[in-house]
Amino acid sequence: MQTEFNRIRDRGWTAFYITFRKFAFFALVVASSAISPIAAKAEQGSSPVGLWKTEDAQVEIFEADGKLSGKIAALNKEYTSDGIEKTDISNPDPAKRSRPLIGLVFMTGFTPEGPGRWDHGTVYDPKTGHTYASFLEYDGGDTVKLRGYIGISLIGRTAVWTKVKE
Repeated sequence: MQTEFNRIRDRGWTAFYITFRKFAFFALVVASSAISPIAAKAEQGSSPVGLWKTEDAQVEIFEADGKLSGKIAALNKEYTSDGIEKTDISNPDPAKRSRPLIGLVFMTGFTPEGPGRWDHGTVYDPKTGHTYASFLEYDGGDTVKLRGYIGISLIGRTAVWTKVKE
């Protein structure tokens, strides 16, 4: 009895190559069918514009001139332990250290790069006073991912924010 294995063995590398191509095509079809609902959801005009909950604040993402930006809408703790309104005390520019954190635009310049991704943005960290290159990912669900990095995106940190229910 001639089994599939024996037929492949008898035909050598040509049969192996043909079998591998069939497998690769099948794997590609399965992968694309699994990914397409996610991509379709992101392509349907999903935008991260709105209010988001972070670790210690609420952030409002808004669109201006075709680019996304974000500002601090509210803080979990608006005042220091001394009862003073929190300000941008870590800013490298001494003239900006007295500006309040609420209302501070800290993310700017995010341009659409494809379904569910905005790139070429910058994010300012008021805790450290540093500014980082960043990109934003949103698939139309209840979370958005903001990645800030230095140089290349492998060296950085990702924050996951949750959509505020209205």
